[in-house]
Amino acid sequence: MITTFPRLPDGTLQAVNTIGQWLAFDDANSTKNAKADLLVLAGNAVIPTIDAACERAATQEIPLLITGGVGHSTTFLYAAIARHPRYNTIQTTGRSEAAILADIAREFWNLPQERIITEEHSTNCGENAAFSRRLLDEWGMAPKRIILSQDPTMQRRTVATFARAWRDADLQPEWVSQPGVVPVLRNGSRSVQFVEGDTGMWPPERFISLILGEIPRLRDDHSGYGPRGRDFTTHVDIPPEVEQAWQALFNDPILTQALRNRSLL
Repeated sequence: MITTFPRLPDGTLQAVNTIGQWLAFDDANSTKNAKADLLVLAGNAVIPTIDAACERAATQEIPLLITGGVGHSTTFLYAAIARHPRYNTIQTTGRSEAAILADIAREFWNLPQERIITEEHSTNCGENAAFSRRLLDEWGMAPKRIILSQDPTMQRRTVATFARAWRDADLQPEWVSQPGVVPVLRNGSRSVQFVEGDTGMWPPERFISLILGEIPRLRDDHSGYGPRGRDFTTHVDIPPEVEQAWQALFNDPILTQALRNRSLL
């Protein structure tokens, strides 16, 4: 039986962390005291991200738009809620991600209903952005500064996707990226683990598989999501050290075999 993910060589671990920290794209610390007009929380299953978004919306009294219907990753949110020591009282099965996260915001972070907006039909990142803009247009809202919070492995893509959705807007919002947590892996005594602790996080092997799949999406080529490909995002410059780290991981036979053994690659 496959259980814990094994310890990784130092070079492999460094490559994982190079990619993971770049994808998380956290610029919220530099603006943590700046008041935003709106915080958008995209449906995801990373509890520290959800908590950080709710906390900022509550303490700074920012309207919170939660976007997310039922998609291919919704079951991960159901599982994360079921494991959580407080949130496990929330009903999940068959409900949208936005509805579940709105319950968390109201019941555990005391956000008033009048400051919560839900978009419950999107099933992917592109729809998160497009449907959120449509909803704000319908409400006559034109926020100048918007904080975006998403699963850290998708944070950089989410910012580029929302920027793409607002590309033709008369007013271009200032986007503030807040993943809530910047994941860093380290070797434990027997396996890899997150420096921040594993509570509410992905299993390390799922995290590694997600970051491996994310870099090809961000490339601006015929198969990527940029303007020269599927045109889902604005152009994203991938630093050479991130590309080199990705190539090292993708061509690592031990790592890729371990992921395949878990049906993650």
